[in-house]
Amino acid sequence: MEKEENKPHKGGKGGRPQEDDPAKHCVMVRFTDTENARFLTLFEQSGMHAKALFIKARVFDETFRVVKTDRTTLEYVTKLTSFYAQYRALGVNYNQVVKELHSHFSEKKTLALLYKLENITHELVTLTKQIVQLSEEFKETFVIPNS
Repeated sequence: MEKEENKPHKGGKGGRPQEDDPAKHCVMVRFTDTENARFLTLFEQSGMHAKALFIKARVFDETFRVVKTDRTTLEYVTKLTSFYAQYRALGVNYNQVVKELHSHFSEKKTLALLYKLENITHELVTLTKQIVQLSEEFKETFVIPNS
């Protein structure tokens, strides 16, 4: 086993590797309030994560995409995501409840409680079907078909 002091030392001080062609030239632009508002609107519509990249793309005539978000769709997706999180939590709780029922109650009492739990699960399935139906209606109403 070699000692660390016998290994050849690699050059540099560490850190991030040097780029082949680093961007070291800076160009500055000043906007009026109106121009800045227009610039920010275009930047937000582009969906890019950095203003500098957006400006470079515009200066060098690179194509960029415009992402328009519909508030209704965004709210709908957010609600569906929260439903998914709640379903996962329900699944975990369901498993824990069944395990506790079998370990702390008699078989007769456990079966009675599981029957109630099963009825509530059926209600949840009905609610899920309604959510799926509403999702289909939403899709038909708000999604534009590809042409």
